[in-house]
Amino acid sequence: MDFQLTDEQNLLRDSVRTFTKQRSPIGRFRKIRDTAEGAGAGWDQAVWREMGELGWLSLPFPESAGGFGGTLVDVGLVLEAFGATLVPEPYLASVVFAGTALLRAGTSAQHERWLAPMIEGATSLALAHAEREHRFDLRPRSTSATREGESWRVRGTKPFVANGHRADVLLVSASSGGDSMLFALPRDHAALRVDTARTIDGLASATVTIDGMIADEHRLAGGDAASAIERAHDAAAAMAVSEGLGICQSVLSLTVEHLRTREQFGVPIGSFQALQHRAVEMFVEVELIRSMAVLASVRGGDDDDDARRSAVSAAKAQLATGGRFVTQQAIQLHGGIGITDEHDVGLYFKRMHALGVMFGDEEHHVRRFADTPSFAAM
Repeated sequence: MDFQLTDEQNLLRDSVRTFTKQRSPIGRFRKIRDTAEGAGAGWDQAVWREMGELGWLSLPFPESAGGFGGTLVDVGLVLEAFGATLVPEPYLASVVFAGTALLRAGTSAQHERWLAPMIEGATSLALAHAEREHRFDLRPRSTSATREGESWRVRGTKPFVANGHRADVLLVSASSGGDSMLFALPRDHAALRVDTARTIDGLASATVTIDGMIADEHRLAGGDAASAIERAHDAAAAMAVSEGLGICQSVLSLTVEHLRTREQFGVPIGSFQALQHRAVEMFVEVELIRSMAVLASVRGGDDDDDARRSAVSAAKAQLATGGRFVTQQAIQLHGGIGITDEHDVGLYFKRMHALGVMFGDEEHHVRRFADTPSFAAM
């Protein structure tokens, strides 16, 4: 298999890297996190709109829906660069997670109504799916939808909704007679209550409570909602690995530079063999994550359920273990300064911790990988 990027993909990667270095270095993330206004907002609408103008928000969507017609490999290049400088805009939550669900479950008219504005950068989306007592369950359990005349009465609570605090449109999953459903609702809908919650990575999420009548026009009716949720979950998990790869590369670079410049006993600490071995172990883990990120990007949009699930779960499990190792070792090798909030390595560590849990943690994906027919038959 040829893993070389095309000329267009190389141009995309270089342009995103240039943008992140010039417009969104890690200092921007820290500034947004530390300001009172940024603490509640989490990202900049003007930068999001610029991403839309550059075409990045349209990458994974077909031309029929107003998109670029790209693949998850293209999206992975964007998120790898975003991870390297902790770009706070909700690309993973809005474009990949919610966008994939809306694309697969919505009609053409619903794409025009809710997806097209997001592609342009005018709005953002959020998928409110997870439930407190059903962690990582791809089917809604405690949120119910009951038909009443021409409308639906929907009741339930969705915690830790990524970008839920800022999304213009929220996709809310519910169960009706055992079937999964998705509703697209503007954040000011009378049935919604959105409470902002801070997360460990310095960003924000929301607890979304829904209780009220929903007109049938808000129900996504273009495809199977259960399948759409699973495909969105797998795409987001695969792209979380790409973002985690960008984090690990930056952390490794910071650590190697620290080992080269920090002196003790009159010599750089990087000259100590024990620390060299740790740096090599970090490098090995980064390369393992890179390999799995490539696999997940290639297979993350596959229609073959077995191939997609096994590749995504293997990559996500590798990110959980390898990403944790790389960021923990970086903190230890930086010594006392590594545990201070003023040093960037701690910001990377916290985001990696969040990515390790989002869209399924290590235990969940190891179990799911073991349940795939290709593994069970071995």
